[in-house]
Amino acid sequence: MQIKEFQALMKEVYWHKDSKRTPEANFIHLVEEVGELGSAIIKGNGKQVKEELADVLAWLVSLANTLSINIEEAAIERYGSCCPKCGGRPCNCNLN
Repeated sequence: MQIKEFQALMKEVYWHKDSKRTPEANFIHLVEEVGELGSAIIKGNGKQVKEELADVLAWLVSLANTLSINIEEAAIERYGSCCPKCGGRPCNCNLN
């Protein structure tokens, strides 16, 4: 499945709910899921980390849907060939 196909699936399944919320409200759900992911990582619970990563991705594409942004195109445009900051592949940016 391509990212655009996953985004379309999330729209088909959840648009009736997501469209009733503002982008800001959908963003809050995304941030909550990122927090749950952080907790799962700290606990070292691999199964929960996997589930929370999926939840973060689902809310990220749902947010993109509410903003009418094709997230696959946006990601490829920004990261499709190299590091957007230094132009390196691999990245040569300072890690500090």
